[in-house]
Amino acid sequence: MIKVLIVDDDKLVRKGISSAMPWNEFNMEVVGEASNGLKALDFLKSQPVDLMLTDLAMPVMSGIELMRAARQLYPELHIVVLTLHQDFDYIQEALRLGAVDYIAKVQLEKEQFEHVLHRIHTRIDELANRKQKQPLLSETNVHYRHVYALVSLDRKLGQNWPIEPTSNGEELRWEIERNSWMWAAPMDVGDQLFQRLKESLNQVHQSALLIISDVQERTWSQIQNWIINYTETSLFYAYDPDDPVIAVSMNVDDSLPIEPQDEDMDRIKQSWFLSPWPHNDSYYNQLIEQFKSLRLHKSQLIGLLYSIVMEWNHLFAQTKLGRISMSHSFLSWYEVEAWIKQTSVGIRKADVQTSYSQEIVDAVKKSIIIMQNDLDQAFTASSLSRQLNISRSYFSQCFKDLMGKTFNEYSRFIRIEKSKEYLLNTNNTIFWIAERVGYTDEKYFSRIFRELTGLLPSEYRQLGRGDKKRTLL
Repeated sequence: MIKVLIVDDDKLVRKGISSAMPWNEFNMEVVGEASNGLKALDFLKSQPVDLMLTDLAMPVMSGIELMRAARQLYPELHIVVLTLHQDFDYIQEALRLGAVDYIAKVQLEKEQFEHVLHRIHTRIDELANRKQKQPLLSETNVHYRHVYALVSLDRKLGQNWPIEPTSNGEELRWEIERNSWMWAAPMDVGDQLFQRLKESLNQVHQSALLIISDVQERTWSQIQNWIINYTETSLFYAYDPDDPVIAVSMNVDDSLPIEPQDEDMDRIKQSWFLSPWPHNDSYYNQLIEQFKSLRLHKSQLIGLLYSIVMEWNHLFAQTKLGRISMSHSFLSWYEVEAWIKQTSVGIRKADVQTSYSQEIVDAVKKSIIIMQNDLDQAFTASSLSRQLNISRSYFSQCFKDLMGKTFNEYSRFIRIEKSKEYLLNTNNTIFWIAERVGYTDEKYFSRIFRELTGLLPSEYRQLGRGDKKRTLL
């Protein structure tokens, strides 16, 4: 019996999935529920679980963080992602943390329950069968000088064997995971194997050839796990399509990224929004180095980029400063840097078209970020213009022209937008929310809220939460 844990911060969603799906028909049993990642880890410590279904967006510990921790602590655990997104390609590519499948909650209908569980059960069986085929080789010590790994960074495309082993039987090959292969041969034929693998690189989409040293006296299983970890972390940064042959040592343990601190992530966001990096090579290089120095796991990096793009478009998409677009997937840092450079070109074009000096455009951007970061403060056009060393009248004129709203209109707009988030995602009082968005008078806040939305805050909360539950169920 496959024991199942369901992790989602919405109780109704947990209960709905637990009770509605035909678990018994697929030899599955729901043994527990958890409302966030920390509680899920506590449950995993207390009793065995074979399959965990987890939401991505949760308080306390997100689904991404939970997956990362669970994979290290419980490598045999199968994970399925619950998501609100119908197009999951980019999320699946971003996570790459071992999820065997995903469930799009907006598409969950009764007639699909059986299909979803059948798909998950089939995938679990495939992984179990693959593991059963490997025991004799997996625990054998390696005595070769090098092990080679031919790895495609694109896991979506099916690939045939790029080359066949020689007929003399001296070469060994091993499928690591989809689109990844491990090869080894005695020293006297190792050079020939290397040349054949190198020539095969153009047969495998966006591939790299790893020459792995210091493999002696390690088991095939250890080497295989090391290659998987390296592929999902360091290779993302090391890959260069112009030089796809990479020499690495198993003694250099750089396969695990450094866990980033919140202040590191905030520093990058501040650089993106407040420094003139699209217009200045020095600032551009600083931004690139900030990204690279964190050595974020690919899922973390893409999550950070998505948050930057979403925040930028939330602030500027409807203004003369323009929107930016996000690629649905990145296979390497090489592609990320190309996207950043392309984005800088788009930002420069939008800035030039405003007819204002770059100094003024940057000042308006900075004023918006200041306001967004401190919504509980009572900013005025006068105070911000003094802070930015611009005359009040000229600042107000530029602000309205670039943002499409007067300073006061924009100030009210962003405060009410933030209050909507609080109303839907917290249980805090209306007074608490009013204070957090800069209103000390609850009645005045409610009046402004109603003017802009047509609803009182309490009515908006009730209506919005009702819609959310209907969507999830």
